[in-house]
Amino acid sequence: MTIDEIWQRAVYTLDQHKAEDIRVLGVSGITSIADYFLLASGGSANQVRSLSDYVEEALAREGKHPLRTEGYTAGDWITLDYGDVMVHIFRRETRDFYDLERLWVDAAAVDIGPYLYEQ
Repeated sequence: MTIDEIWQRAVYTLDQHKAEDIRVLGVSGITSIADYFLLASGGSANQVRSLSDYVEEALAREGKHPLRTEGYTAGDWITLDYGDVMVHIFRRETRDFYDLERLWVDAAAVDIGPYLYEQ
């Protein structure tokens, strides 16, 4: 899978499973951490963990596994590190508190419309 295919599959999976406020930020020009940050929210710790599980399962079917995972037990902010793609799944309140969109205001917003789940 290419870098773009990773975030596209993750966006589709998150939207399919009712994640909220999904955004992809292109950060390659402003950090060496990753090329893309994918941000999404869930309403509870259980939903955040479930969304994380769905993304891991969808990408594992394509042979992609996270290099590391952080925050799964607490379920407030789970990070799935796929190298050039960092998937951040938050509880709404946690996302509002940390406000990564404000911290990465210089990042390029990526159009995810074509990759959303259509019912």
